[in-house]
Amino acid sequence: MNKDYYTINNVILPLSTENWFDILLKPVKERPLHDTSNRIFTFGQAVVKLLGIPVDEDEYYNQLFDWINKDNTGLHLLTDESLDRTIDNQHFQSIQKVFNRMQEQNLSINRFVAFLDGENVLIKSSIPAIHRKLRESFIKVIQHFSEVEENGLKNNDLRRLVVDIIKWSINHLQPAIEESQLNENMPKFLWYGDANKSQSYFIYFLLTFGCDIVIVHPNGDDILEKLKLDKELFFQHQYPRMKEPESFPKEERKRTATVAYRASREIESILHHEGSNLYKPWQFREYLPISITLKTTYDEIFLLEKEPAMIRPNFDVKNGEVHIPSVFAKIFGVSKNRKEYWDRIHAIVNKEETLLIRSFPFTRAIISDFRYHYRGALGTDGILDPDKMMAAHYWKYKQLPAGLQKGIAAAISRVCTRTSLKKLANESDEDVAIFLFSQCLLIPDDFLKMLQKFDYAQEVPSIVLFKTEQNGVFTREDAALLLLMNTLGVDIIIYNPAGHVDMENYTKDTLFDVHWLEDMVFDMEYKEPSFLKRGIFSGFLKNRKGE
Repeated sequence: MNKDYYTINNVILPLSTENWFDILLKPVKERPLHDTSNRIFTFGQAVVKLLGIPVDEDEYYNQLFDWINKDNTGLHLLTDESLDRTIDNQHFQSIQKVFNRMQEQNLSINRFVAFLDGENVLIKSSIPAIHRKLRESFIKVIQHFSEVEENGLKNNDLRRLVVDIIKWSINHLQPAIEESQLNENMPKFLWYGDANKSQSYFIYFLLTFGCDIVIVHPNGDDILEKLKLDKELFFQHQYPRMKEPESFPKEERKRTATVAYRASREIESILHHEGSNLYKPWQFREYLPISITLKTTYDEIFLLEKEPAMIRPNFDVKNGEVHIPSVFAKIFGVSKNRKEYWDRIHAIVNKEETLLIRSFPFTRAIISDFRYHYRGALGTDGILDPDKMMAAHYWKYKQLPAGLQKGIAAAISRVCTRTSLKKLANESDEDVAIFLFSQCLLIPDDFLKMLQKFDYAQEVPSIVLFKTEQNGVFTREDAALLLLMNTLGVDIIIYNPAGHVDMENYTKDTLFDVHWLEDMVFDMEYKEPSFLKRGIFSGFLKNRKGE
């Protein structure tokens, strides 16, 4: 790198499945955003997370082997096994000396790093811009640690973390910097498998310095998740399977797959990747469902109800999430054309994926105090941690597939964090969150069965509520469950022929679309479809599904 540069400015590039590897191979001067004006060296940085494992396991491990040993990618391998943990005893004593001074003088982070630099334990560079960037990155890591870890700089893990980052910087980063300077590139690292806290922060240090980072974990664990970084910064590719990581391959595996098998896997990868719109059944069962509530006209409701999720506007799959366009609507009154009104209702209700509710309340109130459980499930950021919920003894959904459990837990966290539920008198934000948390832990069986049948890219389940003056009282507990279902991407349509409020008593009125029909009709009962229509419609459904 040219010694005339004053500042290094690394910018993480937006990547995709199709281009990330090509960009990784390019020298930084050929990448987007490269600029050397005003003595500032600006370049695009590749940061990639490859989580899970594809169907062809042999090909996966052979590809990893080739990236490090054959393909001239420039990637340096880092694993828990390969990290060089040796440290010069003089360096260790110097670090201890700085920590003692920190305790005595309550040093700021900048002065703390300056003292480490003065003790000659931080790696150096003959290029001033790199030298400065290394210290800025170290300060950024310590600053981030102080913000996200309990007790900040007084956290007992800080000493171990500083020692680890310094020794791994000396043993791994410094040689990589010296090698990459020959062609004005930045170092590239591939981290494989599990990582403890120090190792995760070391990866973060490499990332802030400007290194290209490829994180690979066959079991789908995100080693940076514990650092609470903005996930939108990084490109993430989610493979369909999860498997505990083996040791990084030391040799190529023998290929035992038949030609037909390899051809079928290749065709499958082309047809069924995330952006293809040609999806296999249950392809996204391990993904998190994220609802996108559509704004629709009254007529559009019934058009959308016929369409699978992947055909609806704004359907998207990325970074382990399925963004599901869903309907949430309230219909006041009844059409003058009664036949059309009932035909439209029956067309939705008679779908296999629909749950009809016409007796209220349809949930029961939780009387137990879940305040302790709620607080125990919070992460350090004050937001419900899905993993803590799923590991708790009160988690009632352990019999469900793992992907669905994660989806429900993540949805509960979102519902309680960005609540749309109105407060009661003298109720705090925490009280509202605890109420929602409690109710979401007891999803009725019919709703759980509906969710288990929900293949996120395919038919979207519907909940149809027909609320009259005679069929009971809509409760706040009912509203809480509907909020959770909406967050999971389920369609919700509320009919109220008399034009009375129900959901509005408990939630913000911007949460769903409102449609007013011509007539307000009182004492109206739900009208079952005629026997003939039921038979015809049932036969149509079977033919449509190929039964």
